[in-house]
Amino acid sequence: MRALISVSDKTGVAAFAAALSRLGWEIIATGGTQRLLEQQGVKTIGISEVTGFPEICDGRVKTLHPKVHGGLLARRDLPSHLAALKENGIEFIDLVCVNLYPFAATIAKEGVTMEEAVENIDIGGPSMLRSAAKNWKDVTVVCDPGDYGRVIDEISHEGNTKPETRLMLSAKAYTHTAQYDTMIARYMRAQAGLPEKLFLEYDLKQPLRYGENPHQDARFFAACKPESFSLAFARQIQGKEMSYNNIQDANAALNIVRDFPEPFCVALKHMNPCGAAVGATIEEAWQAAYEADKVSIYGGIVAVNRELTAEVAAGMKPIFLEIVIAPSFSPEALDILSTKKNLRVLQVDMTPCSTAPMQYVGVNGGMLVQQLDVAVEKVDASMCVTRVLPTEAQLRDLDFGWRIVKHVKSNAIAVVRDGHTLGIGAGQMNRVGSAEIALKEAQAAGFTEGLILASDGFLPFGDTVALAAQYGVAAIIQPGGSIRDEESIQKADELGITMLFTGVRHFKH
Repeated sequence: MRALISVSDKTGVAAFAAALSRLGWEIIATGGTQRLLEQQGVKTIGISEVTGFPEICDGRVKTLHPKVHGGLLARRDLPSHLAALKENGIEFIDLVCVNLYPFAATIAKEGVTMEEAVENIDIGGPSMLRSAAKNWKDVTVVCDPGDYGRVIDEISHEGNTKPETRLMLSAKAYTHTAQYDTMIARYMRAQAGLPEKLFLEYDLKQPLRYGENPHQDARFFAACKPESFSLAFARQIQGKEMSYNNIQDANAALNIVRDFPEPFCVALKHMNPCGAAVGATIEEAWQAAYEADKVSIYGGIVAVNRELTAEVAAGMKPIFLEIVIAPSFSPEALDILSTKKNLRVLQVDMTPCSTAPMQYVGVNGGMLVQQLDVAVEKVDASMCVTRVLPTEAQLRDLDFGWRIVKHVKSNAIAVVRDGHTLGIGAGQMNRVGSAEIALKEAQAAGFTEGLILASDGFLPFGDTVALAAQYGVAAIIQPGGSIRDEESIQKADELGITMLFTGVRHFKH
């Protein structure tokens, strides 16, 4: 039996080759791989001894030879193939262990030239992988060091790898070359100025019981690289399996938490916040968020951006919640939450990130792609457009309300005071309707003066301002930008309300 080994990532390869050699396999190797194996005491056959031809063109041509690909591709069950090999003096190659030049690492280097990138495009490696993978019924193909142990174990006990293992390894090899070619295609298209193509790569994390509704099939895929504020890389400590709707809601909660560096808590239902608050401590933030809407939190999700403590967990215990999310949990908090067996408890990396991740939304026959809206404008008095200027306390609440309203489904209105929400109006067909919902919630909770109103879109008329004044709103923050901005400014001046324009819109559809 013969194995051909030629790897860029040499992790574990010496031990793998040594194990094959002890099992009686001949080892063919190339270049740097051969030098490493010989240094480790593994006897090898150089690729030029097999092909009868030297490596040429600085190693660009070494394995592209009939004595390599004939030995890989010949079917052992076809007499004509066997005769062709015999006639041409070609021996079988029964195992290929190959991984590819580090193209991704090369182009990631600062200042890399196109010439450097091109030299790290592997030709022989993908060719051998594809040849071996095509002939998987007879040939074992290994491209992942993580598979070395399984291959050695099966050869040790069975004399060869199992057919089902060879099929699995073939699929992995084709996946490996597909990913590699995708990286190269993306890079070369950019160099050539060709129209952009969208290449996406995700791994199945888990099948889901169903989608938004029981009759819809669904799956959850994860990106190939870990990200912060990501459910795909969360650690589920306890509770039932996450559903499609759970994942959507929890993701919305994480996007809100992302915008708050101070201790913060948000309760969320149907992808909209129902209660949110900042505090000097996470205990204060939790209590204020809970007090903001004790009804809507039922069956909802709670996310915090600090370690969840026993005090917070004790406050949550009497409430029916679907999910609790935090960057960490104290042991005492986990003990308390463990009494609620169905409660999903998720630990999520909340390390701040300076770059905005991309969002992908499927539409019929297409895909929408945009950066996640991670922009956070610092609200200050220079944004004021009315005669009445905001107080320092109002500025803090205007800033808080502005960060909350961007995460409410448009048309969106948030009414806040003292660092917590009092009312949320979401997803109405007109802005006055959203304002009425939010303002009535605040009024029902007993708050009728000194309120702050935040709007995710501009107020083109004075009607929302007039309505806000009736419910005790003292300050309004909005993007501005309407051709009729002056109407809302005049109405605010008339009613003694301070109004700020941020110049930035945060629609959420």
